[in-house]
Amino acid sequence: MIPLQEISRVADITRYQARLEGDRVAQFFEGRETSYLELDRRASQIANGLIAAGCTPGTHIGYVGKNSDYYFEVMTGAAKANVVIAAVNWRLAAPEIEYVLNNAEVEILFVGAEFYDVIKQVAPALTSLRMVIAVDDGESSWTSFTHWRDQQPDGDPQLSIDLDDDVILLYTSGTTGHPKGVQLTNRNYLDLLDQAANGGWGDWTSGEASLVAMPIFHVAGVNVGLIGLAQGLKNVILRDIDPVTILDLLEQHRIKYAFFVPAVIMFLNSVPAVRDRDFSNLELILYGASPISEEVLLTATEIFKCQFCQVYGLTETAGAGTFLEHQDHDPTRGKLRSCGKPVATAEVRILGHDGEDMPANAVGEILYRSGTLMKGYWKNDQATAKAVQDGWFYTGDAGYLDEEGYLFIHDRIKDMIVSGGENVYPAEVENALFGLAEIADVAVIGVPDTKWGEAVKAVVVLKPGETTSEQEIIDFAKTKIAGYKVPKSVDFTDALPRNPTGKLLKRELRAPYWDNKERQIN
Repeated sequence: MIPLQEISRVADITRYQARLEGDRVAQFFEGRETSYLELDRRASQIANGLIAAGCTPGTHIGYVGKNSDYYFEVMTGAAKANVVIAAVNWRLAAPEIEYVLNNAEVEILFVGAEFYDVIKQVAPALTSLRMVIAVDDGESSWTSFTHWRDQQPDGDPQLSIDLDDDVILLYTSGTTGHPKGVQLTNRNYLDLLDQAANGGWGDWTSGEASLVAMPIFHVAGVNVGLIGLAQGLKNVILRDIDPVTILDLLEQHRIKYAFFVPAVIMFLNSVPAVRDRDFSNLELILYGASPISEEVLLTATEIFKCQFCQVYGLTETAGAGTFLEHQDHDPTRGKLRSCGKPVATAEVRILGHDGEDMPANAVGEILYRSGTLMKGYWKNDQATAKAVQDGWFYTGDAGYLDEEGYLFIHDRIKDMIVSGGENVYPAEVENALFGLAEIADVAVIGVPDTKWGEAVKAVVVLKPGETTSEQEIIDFAKTKIAGYKVPKSVDFTDALPRNPTGKLLKRELRAPYWDNKERQIN
């Protein structure tokens, strides 16, 4: 149970656990163990280091690195300093990383070894950057993280922190090419902890082990880590998604709780000799970002012999929203393609084109309201005002509620593609491809894919007399945008379908690929 009476701010998480049972293991990462007492002390050292470096409350720091125990040290330290951490998607291409760091006005940047080169490349263009800290060894031109941390005093700064002060800035793909920074506050995270404890999906047993496998630049990766720490678990942190390593950790650490996207569950099902493994302590696998197929679910249930629960949410809702319980995963219940019901402290509405609430089973835009709803988009009041109206978040997802109040997603209003749990906005990919001189017109759509759920496809019109190949287009895209956004395939056509005003008819373009599908997402 999360002791909400003891945790009134994110900064209190390590304080409480250090007082309660400080010798308990808080984090395990590649052979390195940290107790709660050590984690709390290091959080104070990092907070003092940030304050000494001139970070006042509300200052933005950045983290570009793969999953590590050090990330949660920095995050909990930033919370104590009332400093905001922006965890950057390291899958982005260099120009995209540069944009995020500049938009976030990052002043101090923590960088993992895999990204030293890309940060050196973009650093001259980072207008707010004052200091770079090398999280790993091997970069003498920057400050060493452990050396810097260990030089700081370990007295807790005990700053006054408002509930509406930001904790983290997470960037989501933008509909017009640039990602938007989602401001999540202490109030948001306290409500998330309450949802976890009382919503049926996150009341976990202290002293047990939880696997933190999803990337920490995603709200799910951060949430699993923080919920685990708030409840006194041992967080076993995985640097990269590797199915064999995941299975090894599940066995070796007697993992009880884990979160995966369905694509990862599918990968785990396919590992040779997976049925010979010992998962007897595994109690719960949470999943999200996309529904799970019946085939994958039945296979995984047979292999892991544990409960499966789905959480549906967006970055803007701190990853929370609705919850599909384990018993609802019985295929005979007819709820497997549902996202479940809203938790007790959240509300969901279905709004029609006329602004009226839709009856059961009628499709409209999904609206969401709860204490986890973001403060807003950083430096983007216009986008915030459009997304949040009268306290309701307009998700951009189209769906319906059935007679029992279960939410079903039917389509996406904003054309967004979800591939392997990553959000891809077609406009961003199209903007990149228009940089290729041979292309006259292009449309990017999502098509069904058994491995990733949806795959990115470009449909291209070439300029008269020009030639290029599918591979050349894909290779060009790789220089402009993150790998997961790059089209997996390219089709060529003489003209794209448009209405008389020139508007691209994407639904018409997508129709042949989704023929015989009961809904327009996968």
